[in-house]
Amino acid sequence: MNKKIAIIGLGYVGLPLARLFATKYDVVGFDINQSRVDELMTGVDSTLEVENDVLKAVLKTSNDSRLGLYCTTDVEDIEKANVYIVTVPTPVDKNNRPILTPLYKASETVAKVLKKGDIVVYESTVYPGATEEECVPVLEKVSGLVYNEDFYVGYSPERINPGDKKHTVEKILKVTSGSTPEIGKQVDALYKEVITAGTHLAPTIKVAEAAKVIENAQRDINIAFVNELAKIFNKLDINTHDVLEAAGTKWNFLPFTPGLVGGHCIGVDPYYLAQKAQEVGYHPEIILAGRRMNDSMGSYVASEVVKLMLAKDIPVKGSKILMLGITFKENCPDVRNTKVVDVISNLKDYGIDVSVYDPLANPEEVMYEYQVTSVNELPKDRFDGVVHAVSHKEFNHLNFESISKQNSIIYDVKGSLKLNVDGKL
Repeated sequence: MNKKIAIIGLGYVGLPLARLFATKYDVVGFDINQSRVDELMTGVDSTLEVENDVLKAVLKTSNDSRLGLYCTTDVEDIEKANVYIVTVPTPVDKNNRPILTPLYKASETVAKVLKKGDIVVYESTVYPGATEEECVPVLEKVSGLVYNEDFYVGYSPERINPGDKKHTVEKILKVTSGSTPEIGKQVDALYKEVITAGTHLAPTIKVAEAAKVIENAQRDINIAFVNELAKIFNKLDINTHDVLEAAGTKWNFLPFTPGLVGGHCIGVDPYYLAQKAQEVGYHPEIILAGRRMNDSMGSYVASEVVKLMLAKDIPVKGSKILMLGITFKENCPDVRNTKVVDVISNLKDYGIDVSVYDPLANPEEVMYEYQVTSVNELPKDRFDGVVHAVSHKEFNHLNFESISKQNSIIYDVKGSLKLNVDGKL
């Protein structure tokens, strides 16, 4: 069967995948955001995941019969596809409960054009069982077709690392699975065509779902451990990064560093696994303890900043602090679930005037998501304190003297600045 692929969702995961598949297949990229689609069709990716010239090289018009990528918001444009790959986000609500609405909506969209013999592959991170228990019923109800008779499903979890130009999608080994052994082989073969790092065919969809969700839960727990170490060593007046560097000389010591843990993966996925565990009667202890530790770091950083100011006799109330970075990670414009806003909120509770400078974050998006004003240009003011919250490469050569008052503090959350600082996590 000649594969015509439709990618549902053109964000940080969907676009790189669509671009990659477009080098070997006829691909239609679907997204409900018209401005996003318009942007992509001009060859511009504001997420910075795909270089503009690389994107332009695969773009084509809707009536072009060549291999390539056409982006659209029109459901009719995806009806000729026979493989649908869903890459929509799976966030949590304010109480850290999974929000599956994007998955439901995407499944409804696919179901409207689903035909006999079609395969629907989900890449969104979910708890074990979600694909078959939550998504398949939507596909059946809206399409009127029967699962594993008329249509089939696969699951291949995304492993995109936003902002990482080394570990791009084709260079990350891909876990695959299918709703039947034969479909599993078909899904695996499809990805094997474009993933140069290779594939791993899991025996069931549930296994593939579980494998993905524990990847990020494991990282979350490891980071929580070094965050706790940082709190202990700060009280002992020991430099945490010096300790980690020394311990890292042992071949099997895991190289994790303390910091703020947000984003749409590590800061979210453990809650998906925790909810499923609780549904079957098990209360996870280590997973949720790690989340509590990492979720507490925003208030901890703010309190440490205030302590440093008091130690240098800097009046706290009414003081001016410059926050360097508001994205959830370095060298990436993504602000979803960033924990920098926790630091900002806590500093404001102390009566501090906080300014935010981030050359990558979209100020309109930051305002919409968090009601926080941010700028893309370095302010000309001088500040009582500077908090290096995100390690953007643009900050590496910043002249801190030009933005600091004579009596001021610098707090380095990531411990990556190559200069003397008053505090580091």
